Amino acid sequence: MRWDALFNDMESQFAEADRLALDSEINERTRAELVGLPLEHRLRAAVGYRIGVHLLCGESAHGELRHAGADALVLDEDQHQVLIPYAAAARYVGLGRHALPENSPVRRSIGLAHSLRGLARDRTELSVTLGGGAAAVRLSGVIDRVGRDYIDLASVSPGEARRSQSVSQVSAIPFTALAMIRSHKPG
Repeated sequence: MRWDALFNDMESQFAEADRLALDSEINERTRAELVGLPLEHRLRAAVGYRIGVHLLCGESAHGELRHAGADALVLDEDQHQVLIPYAAAARYVGLGRHALPENSPVRRSIGLAHSLRGLARDRTELSVTLGGGAAAVRLSGVIDRVGRDYIDLASVSPGEARRSQSVSQVSAIPFTALAMIRSHKPG
């Protein structure tokens, strides 16, 4: 009887040691996988959820994450849609622990310039927040042109159509200065 207890105890110790070794290996593999996990995969897994984005310029936006692209995301606020380049974000609030890679090479190639060209084509009236300085600067207008790494923003009075005589100035804005672009929701 005594020998049975000794062997049972030894078996339990070996089983526990095996379980601890397996747990340790799983944890190590998980840490190794996280090293290669880009933030955009975590953002993509949060599409459809409400998140907060705090920008380097001190501004923030909160809304339902509608799209997480190659280098920018789109949030739905109550009355606006907000395009935020990843480079302008200081932190995100409300992301889950899951990740979702983009398997489509076409979707992977759609970047910030593509989104901005769509806004320019539609002649959408925008509020553009510039970051990078001591404080955020907001400009209103319509995107005239989109270059490889900049936009030309024609400043017009809010609610006024983009016409030559209504443009007060045209600003060339590098993508690196863009913190947030707001447009009114369609409809």
